[in-house]
Amino acid sequence: MTKNQTILSIRQYGKISLRLNQLMDQRGMTRNELANSIHTRFEVVDKWYRGDISKIDLDILARICYVMECRVEELLIYEAP
Repeated sequence: MTKNQTILSIRQYGKISLRLNQLMDQRGMTRNELANSIHTRFEVVDKWYRGDISKIDLDILARICYVMECRVEELLIYEAP
């Protein structure tokens, strides 16, 4: 980004993708198992699993990382334009 550009003037800035479904599938963990392990509702985990979130709850993210024994970088991937 140049000095005179703002985030609003950039047409394409990339996106963040979630890899929770891939990590869970690799480990053979179901959404119900993860929901129970992190003490939250199935619907919350299902949204994360489908990548259908627009704002990240850092508490949920920390719980997922703890239970899945992974780092944030393994769950969230920045895709440049």
